[in-house]
Amino acid sequence: QVQLVESGGGLVQPGGSLRLSCAASGSTFSRYAMSWYRQAPGKERELVARITSTGSSTNYADSVKGRFTISRDNAKSTVYLQMSSLKPEDTAVYYCRADELVLLRVVDYWGQGTQVTVSS
Repeated sequence: QVQLVESGGGLVQPGGSLRLSCAASGSTFSRYAMSWYRQAPGKERELVARITSTGSSTNYADSVKGRFTISRDNAKSTVYLQMSSLKPEDTAVYYCRADELVLLRVVDYWGQGTQVTVSS
């Protein structure tokens, strides 16, 4: 089992940048694919970005392509989300997720979330 703790959220002006971090503990970090999700008030949780266990492949929601970058440091058991050119519609609680395939079943773990508010 892995525990995930997000940090780095806050209030930022439109056009600004933030870097979110998600620190993992309790298990071998490199086993897991890692993702960032977000949930805005009144909306469903949506996938923002995902990175494979080795970091060799990433994918992004269309709404953040070219503005957000997901990366990971397996030596530090941490995944990052670098966010730039932030827009008010990026305001949400951002969650970190770890997942792996165990006996053909996806097992996943979630962090508690960190608030990102984009406002002038």
